[in-house]
Amino acid sequence: MFLADGSHVSESEVTAVPPRPLLLPDGRPAARAWTLDPALRHLNHGSFGAVPLAAQERQREARERMESAPVVWFPELPGRLAAARAELAAFLGTDAGDLALVPNASAGASVVYANLERRGGGEIVVTDHGYGAVTMGAERLARRWGGRVRTAGVPLDAGEEEAYEAVLAEVGADTGLVVLDQITSATARRLPVRRIGAELRRRGIPLLVDGAHAPGLIAAPLEGLACDFWTGNLHKWGCAPRGTAALVARGPLRDGLYPLIDSWGAGDPYPERFDQQGTVDATGPLAAPAALDFIDAAWGWAAARRYMDELVAYGARVVGDALAALTGTDASVDVGMPVPGMRLVRLPDGLAGTRLAADALRDRAPAELGVETAFTSFGGVGYVRLSAHVYNTAEDYEYFAEKCVPVLGEWARAAG
Repeated sequence: MFLADGSHVSESEVTAVPPRPLLLPDGRPAARAWTLDPALRHLNHGSFGAVPLAAQERQREARERMESAPVVWFPELPGRLAAARAELAAFLGTDAGDLALVPNASAGASVVYANLERRGGGEIVVTDHGYGAVTMGAERLARRWGGRVRTAGVPLDAGEEEAYEAVLAEVGADTGLVVLDQITSATARRLPVRRIGAELRRRGIPLLVDGAHAPGLIAAPLEGLACDFWTGNLHKWGCAPRGTAALVARGPLRDGLYPLIDSWGAGDPYPERFDQQGTVDATGPLAAPAALDFIDAAWGWAAARRYMDELVAYGARVVGDALAALTGTDASVDVGMPVPGMRLVRLPDGLAGTRLAADALRDRAPAELGVETAFTSFGGVGYVRLSAHVYNTAEDYEYFAEKCVPVLGEWARAAG
């Protein structure tokens, strides 16, 4: 098994013994650097992230400056954001001149949809793993273009070759845009965006990559990636304040991108025109470098990623074993092209068979199970999606296996 830092260990080595908890440089548990509710087990970093105190303090200071002298603050804000963009671009491994700031990855996709002129026959290719909001935006664009959306079915266990062929089978002369997840949300797998991007570039077809989960979870997510547009969240694995995401655009289509809000920067070139958005609270992006620097200074990003992956692999084994003992059915999931930091475990039949049912479980879990976690659905099957960050420990997953799995069994029996 290849870990996030590129090293190789056997699967049994990863899952048999949990990694030792990470400590802060002063010897305290890593969780002490966050303000997470101690009454809950936080097992779903992959949805909304969690902001460390260092970034919260930086954002608080920025907000105080904004509120104390707004007439000074807002005219100076574009310059401050340009400096933050440069730091974020360096972290992502891209040019600051290609990176615009947007509130989240879905907003980045919406910018592309709002500005891209009709191409080809107006068809847009997505996959059945796509994030719902981004896919809905693609459907709206296809209607505006007078085209349609073609959905490539990619089996959950599909490797790179099968996934590549499944996507390219839907691409043809009428294709005007392809939208692919770099890391899928509901199914915690990669798609071969580099290989597909190279082929689309050869054919002259634009590619939008939804990299919502990529920043911080994988190193250099844009390296070797041929795409016209890429968008990713800094508030997930990067631990930046919410409302902090990047839109990276390269090639001739980027100069046609404008923010969704028309403001006084509309006449500026890309990406500077995105730095002036009226009275939007931009303290999140300004504080984002503090979050990235905190992780780097405390542990280093390579070590942090390795810990997250080893821990969630252990957690998936512990939770999967508990579910298998409960149901008599193997709960492990064969995910093609897996990613570090996230794993799927199959739920008992009757739970989370649809997205709405999965969301209902997510909303029920904090009050009745004492956990924040993600329940997802794919192909009519329900899963618990485990995701880890540096503040998590093996005890979190052992608690879920011991205390929560039996209750999930009761809910499944009640649903059946």
